[in-house]
Amino acid sequence: MKRLEVRGWMLEIGRLLLVSCFLFLTSFSFAQEAQKKPQPLTRILFVFDGSQSMFGQWQSGMKIDVAKKLLNELLDSLQTVPNLELALRCYGHQSQYVSSTQRDCKDTKLEVPFYKNNITAIKNKISSITPKGTTPIAYSLEQTGNDFPKCDDCRNIIILITDGIEECDGDPCAVSAALQKNGIILKPFVIGVGLDEDIMKQFDCVGNYYDASNEKTFKTVLNVVISQALNNTTAQVNLLDIYSKPTETNVNMTFYDSFSGRMKYNFIHTINNRGNPDTLIIDPLPTYKIVVHTIPEVMKDSIKLTPGKHTIIAIDAPQGDLELKTGGASEYKSLQCIVRKQGEMQTLNIQEFNQKERYIIGKYDLEILSLPRTYVNNVDISQSKTTTVSIPQPGRANILKNTAGYGGVYLEDNNKLTLVYNLKIENIQENLVLQPGKYRAVFRPKNSKESEYTIEKSFTILSGSSEVVKLY
Repeated sequence: MKRLEVRGWMLEIGRLLLVSCFLFLTSFSFAQEAQKKPQPLTRILFVFDGSQSMFGQWQSGMKIDVAKKLLNELLDSLQTVPNLELALRCYGHQSQYVSSTQRDCKDTKLEVPFYKNNITAIKNKISSITPKGTTPIAYSLEQTGNDFPKCDDCRNIIILITDGIEECDGDPCAVSAALQKNGIILKPFVIGVGLDEDIMKQFDCVGNYYDASNEKTFKTVLNVVISQALNNTTAQVNLLDIYSKPTETNVNMTFYDSFSGRMKYNFIHTINNRGNPDTLIIDPLPTYKIVVHTIPEVMKDSIKLTPGKHTIIAIDAPQGDLELKTGGASEYKSLQCIVRKQGEMQTLNIQEFNQKERYIIGKYDLEILSLPRTYVNNVDISQSKTTTVSIPQPGRANILKNTAGYGGVYLEDNNKLTLVYNLKIENIQENLVLQPGKYRAVFRPKNSKESEYTIEKSFTILSGSSEVVKLY
């Protein structure tokens, strides 16, 4: 009986352990998932051509009817897509075109603004459009800047559907560039409905141009554009060492939109469990500039991704380590070093002693903030190696005054004094941590109004020693 009880007890313990492990793994999985960045809201604004030319014949019917039919089918397919909002702006659909001198070049309107579950409203509006007027593409694009409600983390995309060229002396290219530069939109998609080749080229500067030469192509293009607008793609950044191997890692990479300069992503570079640079899931629409925050930074610009294709981005970032040490038991509570590139004055880093930091390979000049300051030039940082720079163990000087006064401590070298430290006027006692060397303290009491009361005391500091300097 007792054996059965013990066995039952052990089985219960085992069951509890399994449950505990399951709960731990589940909570760990949820914790990892919670730490992933939420996907931004994608907002697509359709800018639809309702100008008079859309009455033109196009295979099975008029362009306007074919475009309406295929766009409605596309909208049906977007009904259940998460994290997506749509809106509709039309142009050339309100005022009748009379002649080139009698046309409404401000004929554009946001017919359906952004809000959730508005696809039916968009379809109804598209169905009611009757082509009437001219083609004010530049003005219509300019007005889209007001169509996107303020949002700090949204992907704003324009899909322009047109069968004609700008007819109101506007500059669609300049307007598109300004919208992108100001970070209002990503590079637009332009779908040309049966355009001549010479007209197509004029849209290259407006956005990503797609030629819909026939109805079948138009349907395919719509689906391709939507796929690119909705889906991220993959990339990996290979941080190359001096041997062109992707071994460098564990450093932040900032992705900027090259055109607008806006920050898009930050990723700490990672080598995954297979020994390869980790795969990043990013928006393929912008052209990127990547800044890798090594010391000093390295950068690569004009990086274009192909939607749906894995892109490998190689950036030279060969690095080595610099370690700073003091000899013996250090008297320093916190000693720092200014690191600069050889021959340059710009500060790259302030490094603490008794720590390692990584640097791009090359030569560096060090200014160590000891008393007196220590300069070490032409320090060579090599690939995957640690360069160690040491300074001597310091000593201490206990400066004693019997009254307030003015003075300083100087390094004495070859009959020349170099100021190391200005004594605090009101302090009677000061403890200084000094590098080994020969020093001279010069002092005059505050209440002594004649220079002949100046006091001088020479003293020597040895590593690990302590000297008392009496200025009276």
